[in-house]
Amino acid sequence: MCIGLPMRVVTGGDFFAECDRRGTIERVSLLLIGPQPAGTPVLVYLGTAVRVLGAEEARLIDDALDGVAAAIEGRPYDHLFADLIDREPELPDFLRVPSV
Repeated sequence: MCIGLPMRVVTGGDFFAECDRRGTIERVSLLLIGPQPAGTPVLVYLGTAVRVLGAEEARLIDDALDGVAAAIEGRPYDHLFADLIDREPELPDFLRVPSV
């Protein structure tokens, strides 16, 4: 299984960028999303940026990943899924039946 990680562009060129994830810098391919300015959050799979993220979406992904790690380690994690607590599950748009 491959997990996408939010990273932030530090410096970039046309094809590659140096991206930061919690203090670790990694060279990331930009071939799928094009050049991005410094500070842009991107979703990275196996060294390739696959999508530009908004700041809030990047935070939610980080919270979810931290929540999974906390659950594995037996630490409290509910606060990391605050956006899901007391909410009815929703289907993504592409799985919803169109209303007539």
